[in-house]
Amino acid sequence: MATVVTVIDAEDVRRIALSLPETVEKEAWSMPTFRVAGKMFVTVPDDETSFAVRCPRHERTELIAAEPEKFWVPPHEAGSAWVRVRLAALEDLGELRDILVDSWQQAAPERLVEAFPTRCPGAGGG
Repeated sequence: MATVVTVIDAEDVRRIALSLPETVEKEAWSMPTFRVAGKMFVTVPDDETSFAVRCPRHERTELIAAEPEKFWVPPHEAGSAWVRVRLAALEDLGELRDILVDSWQQAAPERLVEAFPTRCPGAGGG
């Protein structure tokens, strides 16, 4: 049996981000950004090889140390609570969704987070 390789791209980021409750797409800095309740939780820089999500700085340091081929921060974003994710390094669409949901939860109002089931029972996380 042939192995099917899924190429994850910026359209997958857009599709999954827009599937999250009350998410809107808005262009800013000449790139698509995705927001919930007016707060940005994903941006897709113009080369579309990566995307940026909210990430507390202490977690960001651990992510980058654990998987530097996947997570990184450009120098001009070092002071922010955001991390970049290389699309080509993602394992699958499930991992992309988990990352986007995590960022969405950091921006969304509590009422939305409580109403939105983030994981399917028995699904692997992480």
